[in-house]
Amino acid sequence: MKTIDIVKENLLFILGLGALALVRPIMKMTGIMELIGQQFGSILMTILISLAWLVIVLIKKPASPVVILIFAGMSYALFAVILSGLASPLLDGKLQGPLTNPFALVSVFGINAIWGFIVGLIAKTLRR
Repeated sequence: MKTIDIVKENLLFILGLGALALVRPIMKMTGIMELIGQQFGSILMTILISLAWLVIVLIKKPASPVVILIFAGMSYALFAVILSGLASPLLDGKLQGPLTNPFALVSVFGINAIWGFIVGLIAKTLRR
């Protein structure tokens, strides 16, 4: 099955997984992340989101967990960039984040695609 067909067939699933990861930037924007410590909180939330993605994919058993999670990572990146673009002018009075730097924008998508790839490989390995 082609990648585009996998994405089309699982688009809502992919977008749902990406949206789930928005808990991390929302925690940062609301100050909750500061309560548990910025560095520790970011790592903890990344681990918890990864575990949630892994469990959900293992339960749903899609044909291509790696492709689905790569695109889930990229959908999260898209959602996070949009959220940052909408929220930063309201919270900080000016546009901040990846939309202000093309290199940051590319790295956000690349890093989150790699994140999805790693979790997808773990899911594929555990399914065997």
